[in-house]
Amino acid sequence: MADVLPKVSVIVPVYNVEKYLAQCLDSLIHQTHQEIEILVVNDGSTDGSEEIIRKYARKYPGKIKPFSKKNGGLSDARNFGIDRATGDYLGFVDSDDYVDPSMFEELAGLAEKHQVKMVICNIQKVDQYGRVVQKLTQIPNMPEKIDLEKNFSVFSDLSYFACNKLFKKELFQEKRFKKQAHFEDIQLIPQLLLECKSIAQTQNFHYQYLERTDSITKTHTERGLDILKAIEDVEEVFKKSEYADRLDELKNFQIFEGVYSYLAYLAFVKNAETFTMMAQQLEHFMNHRKIKLKDILRYSRFDQNYLLSLPLKKKIFYLLFFAGQKKLIRKLI
Repeated sequence: MADVLPKVSVIVPVYNVEKYLAQCLDSLIHQTHQEIEILVVNDGSTDGSEEIIRKYARKYPGKIKPFSKKNGGLSDARNFGIDRATGDYLGFVDSDDYVDPSMFEELAGLAEKHQVKMVICNIQKVDQYGRVVQKLTQIPNMPEKIDLEKNFSVFSDLSYFACNKLFKKELFQEKRFKKQAHFEDIQLIPQLLLECKSIAQTQNFHYQYLERTDSITKTHTERGLDILKAIEDVEEVFKKSEYADRLDELKNFQIFEGVYSYLAYLAFVKNAETFTMMAQQLEHFMNHRKIKLKDILRYSRFDQNYLLSLPLKKKIFYLLFFAGQKKLIRKLI
């Protein structure tokens, strides 16, 4: 790693997270990477989040940059931070999560070592007591530096979270998170990957994703349709990219995000009419792209059949859906 690492701007959108915010900010304040600024964007919180932000800004004026704005949603808050960031690299941390002390030192070091515009680390889901619930390995069985021309399967295999990545700021020169849209990461991060010739990764589980008990039970709605819209946006950029001829990888991306990820969301839609409408939209999505059932069943992620790798409950849900047993699915969920 380089002796002097470049400046990193970490953007933290905040909305009504007073229970979790201190832990998040503590994890950023105590980063081993010293050249760091933490842009904390209060997106119209109505709880005690603003007072917590002010307290940290007073205590750590050299690191915390506090901002307050009208509520505009996650994308708007992130874009607000991007516009005000002064670092060479950008990171995004959700305000109810936290990170390991060496996360940004290692990611910035890898970015400089390999001269890449995107670096990725692993994620682990944790509960409110810090116990690991699930480990999410991002790119197994690949080297530290990944040449995308030779390993373009990464495009369809990768999980497109913004929070476990470090980005060269220039990637955002003409791009921003899509406002008033859900699943903004699926919409934007693949577009940024298409601007890269290579990326770097670490197998360290630096990002701690808090599985909140107060959010797990939320009912899913038609906003899941934004997944399909996000894929349409990525497709348009893909056609104009240097990887435009890699149609197999594009189809695998459509299957992973547009079929499997979409269905994982659909499984928690309780309203019967909404479920039926969203299922019809998926069928239209598949037909328009000539995605056949055999393509879905054969889809492999990281050289392993994806369907076979899933837990039994998910397997049953997917297979019933593919078999056209939507009435039976409705009884199960």
